[in-house]
Amino acid sequence: MPANGDDDPKNVVNSVFRAGQLLECFGENRPTLGLSELSAATGLNKTTTHRLLTTLVRMGWLTRTPEGDYKIGMKLFGLGSVALAGFSLRDEARPLLLSLAGQFGDTAYLMVPGDGGAVVIDLFEGASPLSVKHIGIGTVLPYHAAAGPMTMLAYRPELREQWLARPLESYTEHTVADPAELAAQLDKIRAEGYTISDEDYLTGVGAIAAPVFDRDGTLEATLSLGGPAGNFRGSRLVGMIGAVREAASTLSSRLGSPKDLAEGA
Repeated sequence: MPANGDDDPKNVVNSVFRAGQLLECFGENRPTLGLSELSAATGLNKTTTHRLLTTLVRMGWLTRTPEGDYKIGMKLFGLGSVALAGFSLRDEARPLLLSLAGQFGDTAYLMVPGDGGAVVIDLFEGASPLSVKHIGIGTVLPYHAAAGPMTMLAYRPELREQWLARPLESYTEHTVADPAELAAQLDKIRAEGYTISDEDYLTGVGAIAAPVFDRDGTLEATLSLGGPAGNFRGSRLVGMIGAVREAASTLSSRLGSPKDLAEGA
């Protein structure tokens, strides 16, 4: 979260903000854009758009094509390479995990897909009296149980295809072990953008998870909260879902995920 008033609109330089909006229009599927396209995409008038683009070209962040369109310059590519070299998924996720754990008192988890299941790569415990001792850093969870793994299964087609083709173990009486029922639940997760786990992996434990996407729109990880099952029911649930989804969206943005996809996470 921004600190020291960094989220105060009075501290935002509009011209820099608008230049950033123009740069964010470029992507893998839109490597080259014209003045009219950039103006329409940002809502800026053509005069303002042209002035900003001219400045970005002067700085070397954009270049002109022989046809007069614009594309990302090597100088900006170099800055991106520096950012990637210093990027750590765990470092970027840590303040978000701490915030979730502190706000709700439950344990916040960062998981990534692995060969045999979802791998916990970081966690922070809140003040809840229940500590989920069975799940620690390095734990591998089956994809068809618990909120984080289920989210991965819903958003990674190759995992879904592989996992639905194998026998599914029941861990509690609430585990969904029927392939058809599981497929329907995965479709529901994708439609809603989050997963709720209610004692389907560990008795007495509930969880909420949301997907984290990379710059290509591929699920890279999940952020989740887990704790006493009773904490994940009733009116409290709405705020928890919103907070987990917002945290996942923030981390997706830091991974370079397209804005509309990150916000929908």
